[in-house]
Amino acid sequence: MQGVQGFTFQSHASRVLFGRGVLSQLRDEVQRFDARRVLVLCTPEQRESAEVVVRHLGDAAVGVFDRAVMHVPIEVAEEGREVAKKLRADVVVAFGGGSTIGLGKAIALVSDLPVMAIPTTYAGSEMTPIFGITEQGLKRTGRDLKVLPRTVLYDPELTLTLPVGLSVTSGINAIAHAAEGLYSRDANPVMSLMAEEGIRALASGLPQIRTTPDDFAARSLALYGAWLCGSVLGNVGMSLHHKLCHTLGGSFNLPHAETHTVVLAHVLAFNANAAPEAMRRIERAMGVDNAAVGVYRLAIDNGAPRSLRELGMKEEDVERAVRIAGDLPYWNPRTVDAAGLRSLLRNAYEGTPPKAPLRATPAA
Repeated sequence: MQGVQGFTFQSHASRVLFGRGVLSQLRDEVQRFDARRVLVLCTPEQRESAEVVVRHLGDAAVGVFDRAVMHVPIEVAEEGREVAKKLRADVVVAFGGGSTIGLGKAIALVSDLPVMAIPTTYAGSEMTPIFGITEQGLKRTGRDLKVLPRTVLYDPELTLTLPVGLSVTSGINAIAHAAEGLYSRDANPVMSLMAEEGIRALASGLPQIRTTPDDFAARSLALYGAWLCGSVLGNVGMSLHHKLCHTLGGSFNLPHAETHTVVLAHVLAFNANAAPEAMRRIERAMGVDNAAVGVYRLAIDNGAPRSLRELGMKEEDVERAVRIAGDLPYWNPRTVDAAGLRSLLRNAYEGTPPKAPLRATPAA
């Protein structure tokens, strides 16, 4: 019988409301902060939906800032900070996916304003103290508990209109958070349980969403999985997969969720021999024999893009991405060198099925 190895677990406090119609409780949740001036954040495309949030807030709403975009450009972050200051907001409500929640975090980072999140995708950013801001073609990430949303309202009804393609890619984005959490340097048994359950929920829900987009049970299962996977990312470290996706998004402006979807299978193949227990957990959660192949099949069988080339990356950008990703690398269970990165990115660029991994050398 094998015992439990030593670990460190640090709980992060967020209040979570999950269920059909919990958006109606938004005004009560705002009052918990004794807030009177609430700024709502969204993307330009979600302005109309954000007005519904404003109606729930009533006279507590002081405006809508609808400029959120992918990868949180510093210019947009600074504009949002100025708007919040001008309107004397005492809470910001981020309505949408990772782009909007990332903007809320960028505002909180310099203002200490509390953030509330209402996710409409499966990105999972709302459960993490991780922020990312892009400046001069490089995406800078960090961790700070003051950017962690204080309250998160998960209302599956709000995801019913999420396009199927984005549902699939944002769901696999969430799976990436849990998969890396399983082989993180600071992984622990609690997060590993949540990771496996989150992967299971998403792997079950996403195919059903593809066939029946308005299936409320499938939508709620996927949103539940996203909450679990986001919680994992918020409590453990990131590795090679996130380093690559931050590079590809920040420096080449590739779409966030789609990039995670394309890259994940190839990173799992790269790390497979160095993290066998993590791979077994992923396989068990998905009901597959090979973690990398299982993720690849989940993506392409449900209509997701399979290559970085499809996302707009140029072939000559592969070498530049190798150089950027190799600079200040994140810890990874397998040693990362330029040759390994080049091969991985070349496969992701071409969209070839993940290759059987070579015998790997664990990182020191």
